[in-house]
Amino acid sequence: MRPLVELNQVTFGFGAEPVLEDISLHLHPGQFAALVGPSGAGKTSLLKLILGVLQPTHGEVCIKGQALNGKPAPRVGYVPQLEAVDWNFPVTVAQAVLMGRIQRSGVWPWPGRKDKERLNAILEQLDIAELAGRHIRDLSGGQQQRVFLARALIADPELLVLDEPTTGVDMRTAENVLHMLGELNRQGITILISTHDLNTAAAHLPWVICINRRVIAQGPPEEVFTVETLNETYQGDMLVMHQDGMLFVQQKPHGHTYHDLFPHPVPGEVPAHRAESD
Repeated sequence: MRPLVELNQVTFGFGAEPVLEDISLHLHPGQFAALVGPSGAGKTSLLKLILGVLQPTHGEVCIKGQALNGKPAPRVGYVPQLEAVDWNFPVTVAQAVLMGRIQRSGVWPWPGRKDKERLNAILEQLDIAELAGRHIRDLSGGQQQRVFLARALIADPELLVLDEPTTGVDMRTAENVLHMLGELNRQGITILISTHDLNTAAAHLPWVICINRRVIAQGPPEEVFTVETLNETYQGDMLVMHQDGMLFVQQKPHGHTYHDLFPHPVPGEVPAHRAESD
């Protein structure tokens, strides 16, 4: 089967220092994958290379066998980080979602009957139909995430790219978002997300890619999330546990006490020897 996404020896940087080095990976149609790594590892840059927003310094990014060469990726939906969105932009939920249809609207800039039918169907699918007339700034974090997912879906993408879709929402909302993405994947959409939440990736994603400027490892989480691989990825001391058939990842706690962190008395604090004598 031909890969849907291919990165062949891709290097990218904003200056002399590369952000990504010699990245080679591919995604096949129907995959559901997570991109994990520490802050500054190049996750967002890699997503933008796949979208065609950024161009590699060296190497090639291909969608369905065709090199992007500075062109936007065809039939790829993008959901940005919530914190990157200007929530004061004066649009309703319906207007925000229809913006995702612009590339497929043909010569007419305004939505037609089929666009509105597709809008209604997607809002119903994501359970936000009753929010169509609301301003996007008045929504909760979970509702906002669904709006931008709807905006990506209205263009009928083959590939859905999401940058930190569970950041800034509570645990229950994050679970709902992941379940929604799983259902969309079962409907045939290939999905790639970046995430800092290794336990979420382990619980929900069948394929993970560990990067830190380069690809450290990729594969099923039970094979990739090892102490050795995670230590190399995060340059830290990681702990991997298995319990009741589930995998859990945690950074090992440091053996610092309060007085290790604050060796000198904090203003207003009673020294330990005085507190004991009192």
